[in-house]
Amino acid sequence: MAPKRRTRKADAMSAGAPLETEPLHDAPASPAQAEPSGMPAGDSNVAEVLAAQKGARRRPRDAPADDAAEDGQQQRKRRGRIGNMAGEASASTRDNQGLSAVEPAEDMLTDSLDGDRSSGEMLMECVVKIFCTHSEPNFSLPWQRKRQYSSTSSGFITDGKRILTNAHCVDHHTQVKVRRRGSDMKYVAQVLAVGTECDIAMLTVEDPAFWLGVEPVKFGVLPRLQDSVTVIGFPIGGDTMSVTSGVVSRIEVTSYVHGAAELLAIQIDAAINSGNSGGPAFNSKGECVGIAFQSLKHEDAENIGYVIPTPVMEHFINDYERNGQYTAFPALGIEWQKMESPFMRTALGMQAEQKGVLIRRVEPTAPVSKSLKKGDILLSFDSVGIANDGTVPFRSGERISFNYLVSKKYTNEEVRQKKRKEKTMPFGINLMRSQGL
Repeated sequence: MAPKRRTRKADAMSAGAPLETEPLHDAPASPAQAEPSGMPAGDSNVAEVLAAQKGARRRPRDAPADDAAEDGQQQRKRRGRIGNMAGEASASTRDNQGLSAVEPAEDMLTDSLDGDRSSGEMLMECVVKIFCTHSEPNFSLPWQRKRQYSSTSSGFITDGKRILTNAHCVDHHTQVKVRRRGSDMKYVAQVLAVGTECDIAMLTVEDPAFWLGVEPVKFGVLPRLQDSVTVIGFPIGGDTMSVTSGVVSRIEVTSYVHGAAELLAIQIDAAINSGNSGGPAFNSKGECVGIAFQSLKHEDAENIGYVIPTPVMEHFINDYERNGQYTAFPALGIEWQKMESPFMRTALGMQAEQKGVLIRRVEPTAPVSKSLKKGDILLSFDSVGIANDGTVPFRSGERISFNYLVSKKYTNEEVRQKKRKEKTMPFGINLMRSQGL
Protein backbone atom coordinates (compact mmCIF):
# COMPACT_ATOMS: atom_id res chain seq x y z
CA MET A 1 0.00 0.00 0.00
CA ALA A 2 1.42 3.31 -1.06
CA PRO A 3 2.03 5.85 1.74
CA LYS A 4 -0.51 8.61 2.02
CA ARG A 5 0.53 12.01 0.81
CA ARG A 6 0.69 14.68 3.47
CA THR A 7 0.16 18.32 2.77
CA ARG A 8 2.18 21.13 4.31
CA LYS A 9 -0.84 22.10 6.34
CA ALA A 10 -1.19 18.60 7.76
CA ASP A 11 2.52 18.44 8.59
CA ALA A 12 2.35 21.75 10.40
CA MET A 13 -0.60 20.65 12.46
CA SER A 14 1.05 17.37 13.40
CA ALA A 15 4.22 19.16 14.46
CA GLY A 16 2.29 21.66 16.55
CA ALA A 17 3.71 24.58 14.57
CA PRO A 18 1.50 27.52 13.69
CA LEU A 19 -0.05 27.33 10.22
CA GLU A 20 1.42 29.60 7.58
CA THR A 21 -1.16 31.42 5.50
CA GLU A 22 -0.67 33.75 2.61
CA PRO A 23 -2.95 36.76 2.08
CA LEU A 24 -4.86 36.83 -1.17
CA HIS A 25 -3.48 40.23 -2.11
CA ASP A 26 0.13 39.06 -1.77
CA ALA A 27 0.52 38.61 -5.53
CA PRO A 28 3.75 38.93 -7.53
CA ALA A 29 4.78 42.52 -7.96
CA SER A 30 3.89 44.22 -11.21
CA PRO A 31 6.54 46.12 -13.22
CA ALA A 32 5.37 49.41 -11.74
CA GLN A 33 5.66 48.11 -8.19
CA ALA A 34 9.11 46.61 -8.80
CA GLU A 35 10.65 49.98 -9.67
CA PRO A 36 13.19 50.70 -6.88
CA SER A 37 12.88 54.46 -7.00
CA GLY A 38 9.84 56.61 -6.33
CA MET A 39 9.66 57.47 -10.02
CA PRO A 40 6.85 55.73 -11.97
CA ALA A 41 7.74 53.00 -14.44
CA GLY A 42 9.07 54.49 -17.65
CA ASP A 43 10.40 57.74 -16.08
CA SER A 44 13.96 56.38 -16.13
CA ASN A 45 13.96 56.82 -19.92
CA VAL A 46 12.77 60.41 -19.48
CA ALA A 47 15.66 61.11 -17.06
CA GLU A 48 18.15 59.81 -19.61
CA VAL A 49 16.75 62.12 -22.29
CA LEU A 50 16.85 65.07 -19.90
CA ALA A 51 20.48 64.33 -19.07
CA ALA A 52 21.31 64.12 -22.75
CA GLN A 53 19.50 67.39 -23.35
CA LYS A 54 21.43 69.06 -20.50
CA GLY A 55 24.70 67.86 -21.98
CA ALA A 56 23.68 69.07 -25.42
CA ARG A 57 22.98 72.57 -24.14
CA ARG A 58 26.62 72.98 -23.05
CA ARG A 59 28.13 74.35 -26.27
CA PRO A 60 31.75 75.44 -26.42
CA ARG A 61 32.30 79.17 -26.34
CA ASP A 62 34.09 79.01 -29.66
CA ALA A 63 31.13 77.36 -31.45
CA PRO A 64 29.96 79.27 -34.53
CA ALA A 65 26.92 81.54 -34.12
CA ASP A 66 25.22 79.87 -37.15
CA ASP A 67 24.80 76.68 -35.15
CA ALA A 68 22.47 78.41 -32.65
CA ALA A 69 19.38 78.07 -34.87
CA GLU A 70 20.23 74.44 -35.60
CA ASP A 71 20.67 73.76 -31.87
CA GLY A 72 17.29 75.36 -31.20
CA GLN A 73 15.58 73.04 -33.69
CA GLN A 74 17.25 70.02 -32.13
CA GLN A 75 16.15 71.15 -28.69
CA ARG A 76 12.52 71.50 -29.85
CA LYS A 77 12.67 67.98 -31.34
CA ARG A 78 14.06 66.62 -28.08
CA ARG A 79 11.26 68.37 -26.13
CA GLY A 80 8.70 66.72 -28.44
CA ARG A 81 10.25 63.29 -27.87
CA ILE A 82 10.33 63.91 -24.12
CA GLY A 83 6.65 64.88 -24.12
CA ASN A 84 5.69 61.74 -26.05
CA MET A 85 7.73 59.51 -23.76
CA ALA A 86 6.27 61.17 -20.67
CA GLY A 87 2.74 60.60 -22.03
CA GLU A 88 3.51 56.93 -22.67
CA ALA A 89 5.01 56.59 -19.19
CA SER A 90 1.92 58.21 -17.67
CA ALA A 91 -0.37 55.81 -19.57
CA SER A 92 1.80 52.89 -18.47
CA THR A 93 1.56 54.06 -14.87
CA ARG A 94 -2.22 54.28 -15.06
CA ASP A 95 -2.40 50.77 -16.55
CA ASN A 96 -0.20 49.36 -13.78
CA GLN A 97 -2.43 51.00 -11.19
CA GLY A 98 -5.51 49.29 -12.65
CA LEU A 99 -6.79 52.39 -14.57
CA SER A 100 -7.47 51.35 -18.14
CA ALA A 101 -6.25 53.79 -20.75
CA VAL A 102 -8.45 52.29 -23.51
CA GLU A 103 -12.04 52.14 -22.37
CA PRO A 104 -13.57 50.44 -25.48
CA ALA A 105 -11.20 47.43 -25.22
CA GLU A 106 -12.19 46.88 -21.59
CA ASP A 107 -15.86 47.07 -22.52
CA MET A 108 -15.38 44.43 -25.24
CA LEU A 109 -13.61 42.10 -22.80
CA THR A 110 -16.37 42.55 -20.23
CA ASP A 111 -19.02 41.79 -22.82
CA SER A 112 -17.16 38.62 -23.81
CA LEU A 113 -16.91 37.45 -20.22
CA ASP A 114 -20.58 38.20 -19.69
CA GLY A 115 -21.45 36.07 -22.71
CA ASP A 116 -19.43 33.10 -21.43
CA ARG A 117 -20.89 33.54 -17.97
CA SER A 118 -24.46 33.53 -19.29
CA SER A 119 -23.79 30.31 -21.22
CA GLY A 120 -22.41 28.64 -18.09
CA GLU A 121 -25.30 29.95 -16.03
CA MET A 122 -27.78 28.37 -18.45
CA LEU A 123 -26.09 24.98 -18.07
CA MET A 124 -26.09 25.18 -14.29
CA GLU A 125 -29.75 26.23 -14.22
CA CYS A 126 -30.63 22.83 -15.71
CA VAL A 127 -29.03 20.94 -12.79
CA VAL A 128 -31.24 20.22 -9.77
CA LYS A 129 -30.67 18.76 -6.34
CA ILE A 130 -32.72 15.69 -5.41
CA PHE A 131 -33.87 14.87 -1.89
CA CYS A 132 -35.10 11.30 -1.47
CA THR A 133 -36.47 9.31 1.46
CA HIS A 134 -35.84 5.56 1.17
CA SER A 135 -37.44 2.58 2.85
CA GLU A 136 -35.87 -0.72 1.85
CA PRO A 137 -37.75 -4.03 2.16
CA ASN A 138 -36.85 -6.35 4.98
CA PHE A 139 -36.33 -9.80 3.48
CA SER A 140 -35.90 -11.39 6.90
CA LEU A 141 -39.26 -9.96 8.04
CA PRO A 142 -41.26 -9.59 4.83
CA TRP A 143 -44.32 -8.12 6.59
CA GLN A 144 -42.42 -4.95 7.49
CA ARG A 145 -39.86 -2.60 5.99
CA LYS A 146 -36.55 -1.31 7.23
CA ARG A 147 -36.04 2.03 8.91
CA GLN A 148 -36.27 5.04 6.62
CA TYR A 149 -33.22 7.06 5.68
CA SER A 150 -32.59 10.12 3.52
CA SER A 151 -30.12 10.92 0.75
CA THR A 152 -29.27 13.74 -1.62
CA SER A 153 -28.13 13.48 -5.22
CA SER A 154 -28.15 15.37 -8.51
CA GLY A 155 -30.25 15.43 -11.67
CA PHE A 156 -30.85 17.54 -14.77
CA ILE A 157 -33.81 18.74 -16.82
CA THR A 158 -34.47 17.30 -20.30
CA ASP A 159 -37.14 17.73 -22.97
CA GLY A 160 -40.77 17.03 -22.15
CA LYS A 161 -40.59 18.42 -18.59
CA ARG A 162 -38.59 15.44 -17.38
CA ILE A 163 -35.67 15.03 -15.00
CA LEU A 164 -33.02 12.35 -15.42
CA THR A 165 -31.02 10.96 -12.53
CA ASN A 166 -29.60 7.62 -11.37
CA ALA A 167 -31.81 4.70 -10.41
CA HIS A 168 -29.93 4.12 -7.18
CA CYS A 169 -30.70 7.73 -6.16
CA VAL A 170 -34.44 6.94 -5.93
CA ASP A 171 -34.21 3.23 -5.13
CA HIS A 172 -37.02 2.08 -2.77
CA HIS A 173 -38.25 5.66 -2.55
CA THR A 174 -41.16 6.80 -0.43
CA GLN A 175 -40.86 10.51 -1.24
CA VAL A 176 -38.78 12.46 -3.78
CA LYS A 177 -38.32 16.23 -3.84
CA VAL A 178 -36.25 18.43 -6.15
CA ARG A 179 -34.84 21.92 -5.79
CA ARG A 180 -33.49 24.19 -8.49
CA ARG A 181 -30.26 26.12 -8.21
CA GLY A 182 -30.62 29.37 -6.30
CA SER A 183 -34.09 28.49 -5.01
CA ASP A 184 -35.25 27.71 -1.48
CA MET A 185 -38.38 25.87 -2.64
CA LYS A 186 -38.54 22.07 -2.81
CA TYR A 187 -41.05 20.53 -5.21
CA VAL A 188 -42.53 17.05 -4.89
CA ALA A 189 -41.51 14.85 -7.84
CA GLN A 190 -43.08 11.73 -9.31
CA VAL A 191 -41.01 8.80 -10.55
CA LEU A 192 -42.02 7.88 -14.11
CA ALA A 193 -39.60 5.05 -14.83
CA VAL A 194 -36.66 3.28 -13.21
CA GLY A 195 -34.07 1.36 -15.23
CA THR A 196 -32.23 -0.84 -12.77
CA GLU A 197 -29.68 -2.39 -15.12
CA CYS A 198 -28.79 0.93 -16.82
CA ASP A 199 -29.00 2.87 -13.50
CA ILE A 200 -31.23 5.64 -14.92
CA ALA A 201 -34.47 7.02 -13.50
CA MET A 202 -36.93 9.52 -14.98
CA LEU A 203 -38.82 12.04 -12.82
CA THR A 204 -41.32 14.81 -13.39
CA VAL A 205 -42.85 17.67 -11.37
CA GLU A 206 -46.53 18.57 -11.70
CA ASP A 207 -46.18 22.11 -10.34
CA PRO A 208 -45.80 24.43 -13.39
CA ALA A 209 -43.88 26.99 -11.32
CA PHE A 210 -40.91 24.62 -11.23
CA TRP A 211 -40.44 24.79 -15.02
CA LEU A 212 -40.53 28.58 -15.38
CA GLY A 213 -37.47 30.12 -17.05
CA VAL A 214 -35.51 26.90 -17.58
CA GLU A 215 -34.26 25.36 -20.82
CA PRO A 216 -33.62 21.61 -21.13
CA VAL A 217 -30.15 20.29 -21.86
CA LYS A 218 -29.19 19.10 -25.33
CA PHE A 219 -27.60 15.71 -25.86
CA GLY A 220 -24.29 15.46 -27.71
CA VAL A 221 -22.61 12.63 -29.55
CA LEU A 222 -20.38 10.03 -27.97
CA PRO A 223 -17.10 11.81 -27.15
CA ARG A 224 -13.65 10.63 -28.14
CA LEU A 225 -10.59 9.98 -26.05
CA GLN A 226 -8.99 13.07 -24.49
CA ASP A 227 -12.11 15.19 -25.07
CA SER A 228 -12.70 17.57 -22.18
CA VAL A 229 -15.74 17.03 -19.94
CA THR A 230 -17.24 19.02 -17.07
CA VAL A 231 -19.28 17.33 -14.34
CA ILE A 232 -21.83 19.43 -12.41
CA GLY A 233 -23.63 18.25 -9.29
CA PHE A 234 -24.13 18.51 -5.54
CA PRO A 235 -21.52 16.21 -3.96
CA ILE A 236 -20.58 15.90 -0.32
CA GLY A 237 -18.53 18.66 1.23
CA GLY A 238 -21.10 21.43 0.89
CA ASP A 239 -24.67 22.35 0.05
CA THR A 240 -24.07 24.39 -3.09
CA MET A 241 -23.26 23.30 -6.62
CA SER A 242 -19.85 21.85 -7.48
CA VAL A 243 -18.11 21.86 -10.86
CA THR A 244 -15.23 19.52 -11.72
CA SER A 245 -13.50 18.98 -15.05
CA GLY A 246 -11.39 16.30 -16.70
CA VAL A 247 -10.93 14.39 -19.93
CA VAL A 248 -12.27 11.17 -21.40
CA SER A 249 -9.87 8.38 -20.44
CA ARG A 250 -11.57 5.25 -21.80
CA ILE A 251 -14.76 4.07 -23.55
CA GLU A 252 -15.75 0.43 -23.25
CA VAL A 253 -18.41 -1.99 -22.03
CA THR A 254 -18.31 -1.81 -18.23
CA SER A 255 -20.10 -3.55 -15.40
CA TYR A 256 -22.83 -1.38 -13.88
CA VAL A 257 -22.68 -1.99 -10.14
CA HIS A 258 -26.31 -1.16 -9.34
CA GLY A 259 -27.90 -3.51 -11.87
CA ALA A 260 -25.08 -6.03 -12.41
CA ALA A 261 -25.36 -5.45 -16.18
CA GLU A 262 -22.63 -4.81 -18.74
CA LEU A 263 -23.28 -1.73 -20.87
CA LEU A 264 -21.29 0.99 -22.58
CA ALA A 265 -19.67 3.48 -20.19
CA ILE A 266 -17.21 6.38 -20.31
CA GLN A 267 -14.30 6.61 -17.91
CA ILE A 268 -13.14 10.12 -16.97
CA ASP A 269 -10.55 11.53 -14.57
CA ALA A 270 -12.83 14.25 -13.13
CA ALA A 271 -13.65 13.91 -9.44
CA ILE A 272 -16.96 12.07 -8.85
CA ASN A 273 -18.01 11.73 -5.21
CA SER A 274 -21.14 10.80 -3.28
CA GLY A 275 -23.86 13.23 -4.29
CA ASN A 276 -22.54 13.65 -7.84
CA SER A 277 -24.67 10.69 -8.90
CA GLY A 278 -27.23 11.74 -11.48
CA GLY A 279 -25.39 14.94 -12.41
CA PRO A 280 -24.71 15.71 -16.09
CA ALA A 281 -21.36 15.68 -17.84
CA PHE A 282 -20.99 18.38 -20.51
CA ASN A 283 -18.55 18.64 -23.39
CA SER A 284 -16.83 21.81 -24.55
CA LYS A 285 -19.91 22.75 -26.64
CA GLY A 286 -22.23 22.69 -23.64
CA GLU A 287 -23.91 19.44 -24.70
CA CYS A 288 -24.70 16.66 -22.26
CA VAL A 289 -22.62 13.56 -23.04
CA GLY A 290 -23.29 11.47 -19.93
CA ILE A 291 -24.62 10.98 -16.40
CA ALA A 292 -22.20 10.50 -13.51
CA PHE A 293 -23.08 7.26 -11.73
CA GLN A 294 -20.13 5.44 -10.15
CA SER A 295 -16.42 5.66 -9.35
CA LEU A 296 -13.60 3.26 -8.60
CA LYS A 297 -12.24 3.42 -5.05
CA HIS A 298 -9.02 1.45 -4.79
CA GLU A 299 -5.67 1.99 -3.13
CA ASP A 300 -3.88 1.58 -6.46
CA ALA A 301 -6.24 3.82 -8.49
CA GLU A 302 -6.88 7.54 -8.48
CA ASN A 303 -9.40 9.78 -10.25
CA ILE A 304 -11.38 7.03 -11.97
CA GLY A 305 -15.02 7.96 -12.47
CA TYR A 306 -17.67 6.66 -14.85
CA VAL A 307 -20.54 8.31 -16.69
CA ILE A 308 -23.43 6.78 -18.61
CA PRO A 309 -23.05 7.80 -22.29
CA THR A 310 -25.73 9.27 -24.54
CA PRO A 311 -26.48 6.01 -26.46
CA VAL A 312 -27.59 4.37 -23.20
CA MET A 313 -29.61 7.45 -22.18
CA GLU A 314 -31.32 7.68 -25.56
CA HIS A 315 -32.13 3.94 -25.48
CA PHE A 316 -33.77 4.42 -22.07
CA ILE A 317 -35.84 7.42 -23.24
CA ASN A 318 -36.86 5.82 -26.56
CA ASP A 319 -37.91 2.62 -24.80
CA TYR A 320 -40.13 4.61 -22.44
CA GLU A 321 -41.70 6.60 -25.28
CA ARG A 322 -42.28 3.54 -27.48
CA ASN A 323 -43.88 1.33 -24.82
CA GLY A 324 -45.26 3.83 -22.30
CA GLN A 325 -43.02 2.21 -19.72
CA TYR A 326 -39.48 0.99 -19.37
CA THR A 327 -39.01 -2.58 -20.60
CA ALA A 328 -35.26 -3.04 -19.91
CA PHE A 329 -32.27 -3.69 -22.14
CA PRO A 330 -32.26 -6.95 -24.12
CA ALA A 331 -29.96 -9.92 -23.60
CA LEU A 332 -29.04 -13.01 -25.59
CA GLY A 333 -29.32 -15.35 -22.65
CA ILE A 334 -26.04 -17.18 -23.21
CA GLU A 335 -22.63 -17.61 -21.59
CA TRP A 336 -19.63 -17.68 -23.89
CA GLN A 337 -15.86 -17.93 -23.78
CA LYS A 338 -13.05 -16.68 -25.98
CA MET A 339 -11.41 -18.83 -28.63
CA GLU A 340 -7.99 -17.25 -28.87
CA SER A 341 -6.23 -20.60 -28.55
CA PRO A 342 -5.37 -22.04 -32.01
CA PHE A 343 -5.49 -25.56 -30.57
CA MET A 344 -9.08 -25.05 -29.43
CA ARG A 345 -10.12 -23.76 -32.83
CA THR A 346 -8.45 -26.72 -34.53
CA ALA A 347 -10.10 -29.21 -32.16
CA LEU A 348 -13.53 -27.72 -32.93
CA GLY A 349 -12.95 -27.96 -36.67
CA MET A 350 -12.83 -24.24 -37.41
CA GLN A 351 -11.18 -23.03 -40.59
CA ALA A 352 -8.27 -20.58 -40.51
CA GLU A 353 -10.39 -17.61 -41.63
CA GLN A 354 -13.26 -18.30 -39.24
CA LYS A 355 -13.57 -16.43 -35.96
CA GLY A 356 -16.09 -16.51 -33.16
CA VAL A 357 -16.83 -17.40 -29.53
CA LEU A 358 -17.77 -20.73 -27.94
CA ILE A 359 -21.16 -21.01 -26.25
CA ARG A 360 -20.86 -22.63 -22.84
CA ARG A 361 -24.44 -22.30 -21.58
CA VAL A 362 -27.86 -21.27 -22.87
CA GLU A 363 -30.72 -20.05 -20.71
CA PRO A 364 -33.52 -22.62 -21.11
CA THR A 365 -36.22 -19.91 -21.06
CA ALA A 366 -34.48 -17.65 -23.58
CA PRO A 367 -35.80 -17.46 -27.17
CA VAL A 368 -32.27 -18.26 -28.38
CA SER A 369 -32.52 -21.73 -26.81
CA LYS A 370 -34.46 -22.89 -29.87
CA SER A 371 -31.53 -22.13 -32.16
CA LEU A 372 -28.35 -22.33 -30.05
CA LYS A 373 -27.01 -25.17 -27.96
CA LYS A 374 -24.02 -25.69 -25.73
CA GLY A 375 -20.91 -26.22 -27.85
CA ASP A 376 -22.04 -24.06 -30.79
CA ILE A 377 -19.77 -21.33 -32.09
CA LEU A 378 -21.27 -17.88 -32.59
CA LEU A 379 -19.62 -16.33 -35.65
CA SER A 380 -21.54 -13.05 -36.09
CA PHE A 381 -24.28 -10.90 -34.61
CA ASP A 382 -26.52 -8.68 -36.73
CA SER A 383 -24.25 -9.32 -39.75
CA VAL A 384 -21.17 -8.09 -37.85
CA GLY A 385 -18.34 -10.61 -37.49
CA ILE A 386 -17.24 -11.50 -33.96
CA ALA A 387 -13.51 -11.88 -33.29
CA ASN A 388 -11.98 -14.71 -31.28
CA ASP A 389 -11.75 -12.44 -28.23
CA GLY A 390 -15.45 -11.52 -28.44
CA THR A 391 -14.97 -8.01 -29.84
CA VAL A 392 -16.37 -6.21 -32.88
CA PRO A 393 -15.23 -3.03 -34.70
CA PHE A 394 -16.37 0.06 -32.83
CA ARG A 395 -14.80 3.22 -34.26
CA SER A 396 -11.66 4.04 -36.16
CA GLY A 397 -8.86 2.14 -34.44
CA GLU A 398 -11.13 0.85 -31.64
CA ARG A 399 -12.82 -2.44 -30.81
CA ILE A 400 -15.49 -3.24 -28.23
CA SER A 401 -17.30 -6.27 -26.82
CA PHE A 402 -20.08 -7.56 -29.05
CA ASN A 403 -22.45 -7.14 -26.09
CA TYR A 404 -22.57 -3.50 -27.19
CA LEU A 405 -24.43 -4.57 -30.34
CA VAL A 406 -26.91 -6.51 -28.23
CA SER A 407 -27.56 -3.52 -25.94
CA LYS A 408 -28.44 -1.31 -28.93
CA LYS A 409 -31.46 -3.48 -29.71
CA TYR A 410 -34.85 -3.51 -28.01
CA THR A 411 -36.69 -6.38 -26.37
CA ASN A 412 -38.55 -8.76 -28.73
CA GLU A 413 -36.62 -7.34 -31.68
CA GLU A 414 -35.45 -9.92 -34.21
CA VAL A 415 -31.80 -10.04 -35.28
CA ARG A 416 -29.83 -12.22 -37.66
CA GLN A 417 -26.96 -14.34 -36.37
CA LYS A 418 -24.62 -16.99 -37.71
CA LYS A 419 -23.46 -20.09 -35.88
CA ARG A 420 -21.36 -23.17 -36.61
CA LYS A 421 -21.80 -26.69 -35.33
CA GLU A 422 -21.20 -29.25 -38.01
CA LYS A 423 -21.67 -26.55 -40.65
CA THR A 424 -22.18 -22.80 -40.80
CA MET A 425 -25.82 -21.69 -40.83
CA PRO A 426 -27.57 -18.33 -40.29
CA PHE A 427 -30.66 -17.98 -38.11
CA GLY A 428 -32.89 -15.34 -36.55
CA ILE A 429 -33.91 -14.91 -32.89
CA ASN A 430 -35.95 -12.60 -30.69
CA LEU A 431 -34.03 -10.95 -27.87
CA MET A 432 -35.14 -11.54 -24.31
CA ARG A 433 -35.40 -9.07 -21.46
CA SER A 434 -32.23 -8.57 -19.47
CA GLN A 435 -32.21 -10.42 -16.15
CA GLY A 436 -30.36 -7.80 -14.11
CA LEU A 437 -30.60 -7.55 -10.34
